Amino acid sequence: MRFQHNLFKIDHAKDVYFNFSSLLTFNFTHFCKMLQKHIIRRLIQSALEEDVGSGDITTSAILTGKEVGQARVMAKEDMVIAGIGVFKEVFIFSDEDIKFEGSVEDGELVKSGDVLTEISGNLGSILTAERVALNFLQRMCGIATLTRKYVDEIRGTGAKVLDTRKTIPGLRVLDKYAVRVGGGFNHRFGLYDGILIKDNHIDAAGGISAAVNSVSGNVPHTLKVEVEVKNLKEVEEALSAGVDAIMLDNMGVEEMKRAVFLINGRALVEASGNVTLSSVRKIAETGVDFISVGALTHSAPASDISLRIKAPL
Repeated sequence: MRFQHNLFKIDHAKDVYFNFSSLLTFNFTHFCKMLQKHIIRRLIQSALEEDVGSGDITTSAILTGKEVGQARVMAKEDMVIAGIGVFKEVFIFSDEDIKFEGSVEDGELVKSGDVLTEISGNLGSILTAERVALNFLQRMCGIATLTRKYVDEIRGTGAKVLDTRKTIPGLRVLDKYAVRVGGGFNHRFGLYDGILIKDNHIDAAGGISAAVNSVSGNVPHTLKVEVEVKNLKEVEEALSAGVDAIMLDNMGVEEMKRAVFLINGRALVEASGNVTLSSVRKIAETGVDFISVGALTHSAPASDISLRIKAPL
């Protein structure tokens, strides 16, 4: 099958990927190109195999396989577009003769009733790939749309919205891409690219200092260390241990303010835990650098998008 070269379009050329493990920047567009080659095709194939199995028995029973026609893809609510390239690639993976006319781009805000793209080609191919393509697109648009709401809510505060590892197994790369499209930033992608000492690590090690010392003695000095804390006493212990970033876990707003004052720029500060749209602005105004929001990927509602077959050609 032919593989499309522009699955991802995102206006983040000057943006950065923030990673507590390195605090480095890289070219996000180049990263997306790597995803195309190594991950996206495999995800699409797996999803189609799951859904189609030995064949689409309904479509095969109704159509001869020679019918051609068109379909229109339409937004049924306001949303931020993310994953339109992945959506198209599902159809192309199924049938390389499928064509598209007109298209929105990732990052674009559309209104209910807007046409996202029109599809033409073999009707059987369109019908068989429809559900898998919509599943990818609706989820990614939902994540991008919810992320944009959080980003807009804290605009002007200087804080950044981060995602978490609370993603659908196997779909993390798409979930995190959708967060970026929505204007958020990525926390670590997995356990392999960032050191985050959480409460269970601390309990297992016997305390923050012991955990940080163990990490410092067993990983390269170029990796940055973040530690999760629950109160001001633990903030002081983390500062004494010389960590690079401190995660304030489930703290109230007033305690966060005191923590930010205590840290006083000696480490980056991340707020985490039960963050909602109604609370995120007050959290941002405490002076934290980052706010991680698990809901972006574990609770984002799928966007409402329809695909309707037009009269056969």
